[in-house]
Order: sequence, then C-alpha cells, then structure tokens
Amino acid sequence: MGPLSAPPCTLHITWKELLLTASFLVFWNPPTTAQVMIEAQPTKVSEGKDVLLLVRNLPQKVAAYVWYKGQIMDFHQFITAYTIDPERIIFGYAYSGRETLYSNASLLIRNVTKQDTGSYTVKIMNRMEETKGVTVHFTLYPEMPKPYITSNNFNPMENKNVVALTCEPKTQGYTYLWRVNGQSLPVSPRLKQPGKNRILILANVTRNDTGPYECEIWDRVGSICSDPVTLDVLYGPQVPRIFSPFNFYLSGNTLELSCFVDSNPPAEYSWTINGKFLQSGQKLSIPQITTEHSGLYGCSARNSATGRERSTFRRITVVGPCHGDLAGSHSQ
Repeated sequence: MGPLSAPPCTLHITWKELLLTASFLVFWNPPTTAQVMIEAQPTKVSEGKDVLLLVRNLPQKVAAYVWYKGQIMDFHQFITAYTIDPERIIFGYAYSGRETLYSNASLLIRNVTKQDTGSYTVKIMNRMEETKGVTVHFTLYPEMPKPYITSNNFNPMENKNVVALTCEPKTQGYTYLWRVNGQSLPVSPRLKQPGKNRILILANVTRNDTGPYECEIWDRVGSICSDPVTLDVLYGPQVPRIFSPFNFYLSGNTLELSCFVDSNPPAEYSWTINGKFLQSGQKLSIPQITTEHSGLYGCSARNSATGRERSTFRRITVVGPCHGDLAGSHSQ
C-alpha cells in the first residue's frame, strides 16, 4: 500500500444527509481471497500517542467508508464517513476532532485517551452487494515514566564501600535491565541483583567501577532507558614516585624534581629535605644549587577525601666543580 492520501475538503453533514447519500448503496462483500482487514499501528498504544487504524485489502469501486466507535453501528457511535462521488468527509456524533479519515479508508486518532480504547468498526459501501462491518481493537496502556537511578553512595571509597544502585520508580509489571559502559553486565561475584533486578549491588568498589550505569524498564508496550550515571570512586594515594634526570648535580645548576601518584581526587604534594619542609606542589625547582643542597629529598602525597598520605624519598648529591666528571650522572 502506498502512502496515505491527504483528506479532501471536509463538510459537516447531518445523519439524515448521510442516510440519503447511503440510500442508494448497499454493503459490499469482498471475495474470500482478499478479505478486508484492519491493523492497529501500534497495537499497544500509550496515552497521549497516536494510533493508525490501517485498512488492508481495500476492494475496488468502493462508494463510501463509514467508521463507528465500538461494534454497534448506529447514529450515536458514528464517527466519520468518506464518500467517493462526490468526494467529501462527513463528521458524526462520536467525532472528537482528533480523527482523520484518509482516502484509503484508514483512520488516524491523535493524542489518544482512555476513552478512546476499545473496538472500532468500518463499513465499506458499494452499490452491488452487502457486507458486515470489519472491526479492530486496540488497548491503551499508561505511558511509561522515564526511569532514574538513585544510590546510597555516589562517592564510594575504593575497596571499602558497598554501593547499591536503585532503578526508580518501583512499579508493578516492569522488567528491569542494567547496563554498564553501554554493555550488559559482566558476570562477576561482586555484582548482585536481588529481587527483580531493580537494585544493583557492587561490593568492594574499585576505580574500574565508575561506569556509566544505565537502567532500562520494559513492559508490554516497549522500553525506556534512564540517563547514565557515574560513580566518583575515591582512591589513593599509593606510594608516589620521584622523577629526576640525575642523582648527581653540579653546583650552580638548577635542581628539578617532580612527584606523581595516582589518586582521586588529585593528591596534594609537599617536599622535604632531610626531614625539613621545603615547599608544596607537584614540582620542586631550586636554582643555583650548592653542596648544601645534597641530602634525602622526600615527596609526600595526601588525599583529603580518603584521608590517606604516602611518602617516598630519593637521595640527591650536589658536587663542586672539581667533581664535574660525576655531575650529570643519570639516575638508575
């Protein structure tokens, strides 16, 4: 079947006028090999959506189509009719203003409500024979709410906290599915889904469990997915590392050290020499060094969220000009 044709100009015509138009017609009975059928698209409709009652196997030389609400074809159930010659649309007692009748006999109902659910009957009229009306039924389902994810802790500490993600709202008749990083959940003893999978439990959370996580709800109509959420897993610091181009420096040069450790949130750094505080920051730079700058340099990294602090040390030797052969020796 090709695309739906746009409806012609419409007229408001009384029931009496419709009967006059139809008085020259009887109902047409199509061959058994091509019986008229009606298909509701979609068959399960959410409130506020549109539904198309699509007529298939429409016979040739049809004079008019008449649509009724329900299976009783009388004045009070008459919605709309389409006559071929002259070409016009007629509105009936049950017309709500949301129905559109197309030239191929299909009926579009916009913004369906609870009152729209049920059966619809179309009569296809011809001058030669008679047929009973063809009936279709569609069911209205409540529109699914968009799910969202709640948690007992969106900022867990690594290897310390248990996280429970909950897919809301809690509603009977829904099936809950979880995804992480856009994929189905991996099989893991740390991932548990008690009950009907509405709750996802992550035991001993690690930095690899940040997500994002999504939950999807399903019912008889279809499915809808939540917005993704991520966990801000707090971890670190472990033992930091000090980076330096040399272990031995020549006096008069610039000493440059840097410190790094993996941490969330980023660690706060401080430097010491022989146990005495020098400065804060990830990098240490001392110009015009002398032999007095020789010693044990320490870097401390502290995570204010986890409360952890770790330190590491590196010995640096500064030599005078007479030891130039040692200056510039690379660290091992």
